[in-house]
Amino acid sequence: MSVIETVEKRLSAFSEEELAQKRKKLEDRLFDFANFVESKIILFYMPVGLEVDTTAIINRSFSRKKIIALPNFESEKIKIEFFKVDDLSTELKKGSDGRFEPDPALCKSIPVRNIDIAIIPGAAFDEKGGRISLDTGYYDKLIARLPITTRKIAIALEEQIVPQISMDSKSKYVDIIVTDKRIIYKI
Repeated sequence: MSVIETVEKRLSAFSEEELAQKRKKLEDRLFDFANFVESKIILFYMPVGLEVDTTAIINRSFSRKKIIALPNFESEKIKIEFFKVDDLSTELKKGSDGRFEPDPALCKSIPVRNIDIAIIPGAAFDEKGGRISLDTGYYDKLIARLPITTRKIAIALEEQIVPQISMDSKSKYVDIIVTDKRIIYKI
């Protein structure tokens, strides 16, 4: 059984109500996490597949006066730009990979050096910061562009944590994983 199949099986054991409770615990833990509390500009992602849905977290961040940035992958995903988003319902368009991205015509560009923390997507993670993503390498390129001072944080349900993920030389690790049960610092 693949890692993705294992995670899918684990998550399917929960009812929608149980998953909603787990996501709420994760969200609350993130909002109590010092790096998140202290950050002003947060890079988020719009979810696909098994990735934790960030919509409620982004909306709650708006109410906390956080500046929300989302990536836009242009030119066959070679160029990455970051844009400030103020309204998820009106400022997004569907990207070529099916993920929603900011519409550059409606959003203001944000320099990468201004991003305090980056919430990085993934379907599964290990305790060393390895991740399996559904983005076919786009976020590995994005992580490589972020300043070393920008914390790379994953959010996941505990069932998305697996013993080990095979990483190749192009794969990038996250620094911290926040789950519904704990905070894992890359070891």
